[in-house]
Amino acid sequence: MRYIFALWAAPMALFWGWFYLSLNDMNFGYVMLSRQLHDFVFQLYGQMLGIDPAIIPGMVGRACIFDGLLLLAIWAFRRRREIIDWIRRRAAVPVQYERLHRASEAGPKLPAE
Repeated sequence: MRYIFALWAAPMALFWGWFYLSLNDMNFGYVMLSRQLHDFVFQLYGQMLGIDPAIIPGMVGRACIFDGLLLLAIWAFRRRREIIDWIRRRAAVPVQYERLHRASEAGPKLPAE
């Protein structure tokens, strides 16, 4: 499963790294990271898809979030027994009175009160 996460995360890091650097024109002398190429690429994709190029990064971002959630759901499904056991262990341990009291007590009084 870690290979699947790595094969998913590597292209995401490359794309979003390129996107951030080219959007802010931090090109370090490389044409690939220039703002002109950034605008050209999104203009080309916008023409191919027939949509406004300004909405493409948002669409890609939503797709990345969806893919990430899908991968997390697959991971959780594969580890469901371990996750259920962890939840049961956490629920079986009662909260100590001192911890509960510290979390529910009023905070320090401020001088202006």
